Amino acid sequence: MLSRRQKHILLKFFSLFSVVRGYNILIVVLAQYLASVYIFAPDKTIKSVLFDINLFMLVLASSATIAAGYIINNFYDSEKDLINKPTKTMLDRLVSQNTKLSFYFVLNFLALVFASYVSFKAVIFFAIYIFAIWMYSHRFKKQPMTGNVVSAILTVTPFFAIFIYYQNFELVVFAHAIFLFLLVSMRELTKDLENIKGDLALNYRTVPVVYGEKTSKLMLTVVALLTVVSAIVLILYFQIGLMYYFFYLSVILLVIFLILLWKSNQKTHYLILHNMLKFIIVAGVFSILLIDITVVLNRI
Repeated sequence: MLSRRQKHILLKFFSLFSVVRGYNILIVVLAQYLASVYIFAPDKTIKSVLFDINLFMLVLASSATIAAGYIINNFYDSEKDLINKPTKTMLDRLVSQNTKLSFYFVLNFLALVFASYVSFKAVIFFAIYIFAIWMYSHRFKKQPMTGNVVSAILTVTPFFAIFIYYQNFELVVFAHAIFLFLLVSMRELTKDLENIKGDLALNYRTVPVVYGEKTSKLMLTVVALLTVVSAIVLILYFQIGLMYYFFYLSVILLVIFLILLWKSNQKTHYLILHNMLKFIIVAGVFSILLIDITVVLNRI
């Protein structure tokens, strides 16, 4: 049996894990390593990639920055989240705002320390990344379109750090990046539709609040069609091994997404659509393995 103190500490841990979205960070770490092995550095052995200390430090810096970003985002959105996500917010509030801010500064400091192991340029990169996340949470998030675009860019930035490190300028890298950027942009627009109640209450000038749900759906439809086109381009013009199965599945799911989108008018409907997009993103991470299923045997 756990003592009252141990239960209290355990609850605080789960609260902090919820605030920093630990499960999302784990997915990003996995995605960075899989992308490094299969996309950014396909000519290197798996061992040389996995045991590359510079890559490890960049992944740690990315993880610390993302965790800090979730904390500052949670700090600014606490009132809105109480309306949109009351259950999660009650868990998040088990950790005080002062404690969250302390962790925010510690994590950003650690991110710069990790980056300094790689190079001074890496420190500058992550310093700008940290500042950009703060600007997004403080200002850009409340602006229509700008907030969506900035959020999508910030989401793919950790992969951009690895891209710069390996300096792989193959066209296939950009094709994957465009697909991911468009998919994340769809998720951001869908989240705005899902959270419209809280955004209206606290005067967040998101796309649905400023332009209405119909216009938001039209914009989301355009981005979804562009995402479908980018998936088809990857299937037809690039060597992606068996990953084409994933892109075929993505196209099918995106068509279903659009059908459901125009029938949606409640928060629960948009939540389902949001989860569909999250499923595609997570499935995409694991499907990177399909680019070359023999790579684990041949490149160890």
